Amino acid sequence: TDFLIVAWYVPCLASLETLQELCRKENLRCKSIGITNRSLKSYEVEYLCDYKVEEGTEYYLVKWKGWPESSNTWEPQKNLKCPLLLQNFLSDKNEYLSRVKEGKALKVRNHVKALKPAVADYIVRKAKQRIALQRWKEELNRKKNHRGMILVENTVDLEGPPLDFYYINEYKPAPGINVINGITTGCECSDCPAEKCCPKEAGFILAYNKKKKLKIQPGLPIYECNSFCRCGPDCPNRIVQKGTQYSLCIFRTNNGRGWGVKTLQKIKTNSFVMEYVGEVITSEEAERRGQLYDNQGNTYLFDLDYDSDEFTVDAARYGNVSHFVNHSCDPNLQVFNVFIDNLDLRLPRIALFSTRTIKAGEELTFDYQMKGSIDLTSDSADGLSPSRKRIRTVCKCGAVCCRGYLN
Repeated sequence: TDFLIVAWYVPCLASLETLQELCRKENLRCKSIGITNRSLKSYEVEYLCDYKVEEGTEYYLVKWKGWPESSNTWEPQKNLKCPLLLQNFLSDKNEYLSRVKEGKALKVRNHVKALKPAVADYIVRKAKQRIALQRWKEELNRKKNHRGMILVENTVDLEGPPLDFYYINEYKPAPGINVINGITTGCECSDCPAEKCCPKEAGFILAYNKKKKLKIQPGLPIYECNSFCRCGPDCPNRIVQKGTQYSLCIFRTNNGRGWGVKTLQKIKTNSFVMEYVGEVITSEEAERRGQLYDNQGNTYLFDLDYDSDEFTVDAARYGNVSHFVNHSCDPNLQVFNVFIDNLDLRLPRIALFSTRTIKAGEELTFDYQMKGSIDLTSDSADGLSPSRKRIRTVCKCGAVCCRGYLN
């Protein structure tokens, strides 16, 4: 007897609702995702798609959660118990109309009032975007290992989460690169900083004051106590390693700069804000990728040039919140090199500290020229070989002292 085997290939990142839609569409049961005989016919409003009035009764086209769009149905408003979704529907409708400057949302045809197709299409796309951004926010907060929360916001356009970005909390080294050099010793302080504390052993002063704020000048390195130190987690010389303490929001900018990051809390001067993490690659590989990124108008390469220019951090595909921080020629964040469990001068960790008090709701920025990349003015670019010439990216930071270009 011949058997027909049907194999399902489902993306590993598919949402629960997508998997439920597949099961319901094929009339399959799967207890692990909540599709049983009892729940196979359960209905919950996911979002509202359209609106019409027939014989004096208002109807909304409903997309049911966990059901394919082919199962959408028109339901009278009196049966809908979803005030937030109704509010989102009306808000999205008014937003679209205000943008296209149309006077009325409803048009009379054969005594039937209905939304224009373009309005309904926008409302559906906005609803799908809202759901996608909510899922992305939940994913980011599951993956992050620091105290601060991550929010996501887009009130500007229909752009959803980036398709090829993966959140990480620490460096992702390329094959052959070791970002942990096997340090086996630490300070013996019972109350840091003492005479033999980590910074002094390295020939530098402690980077922080008693209020755990930065007290050194830009250009000087930070040596924090490591995992072999005798001091505990409350040691005043453990700041960067504790991660971001502030709740931050990844938001869509309204002036063509893509995504940006703003703080949801007040940040005092000289406070640690976040690390810049990504793939650690060789400078040769960075040069190859840089040509591609310049053609795309992106800037994600951060040269680790504290002691040499052997390695670069690439945050294009793998990174944390810092991936979305925009450039400014007048920034409120400053770059510092940090050494904790790896004392290899070629591989510092990159920390961003506030240069002044930053108000809640203010966008976070740093100067991309701090990365150690070459400032290609027209004069210097002419002296480079064709393979080294870079496409210059126009700066949109809006600062009074704007240099005009990112590179």
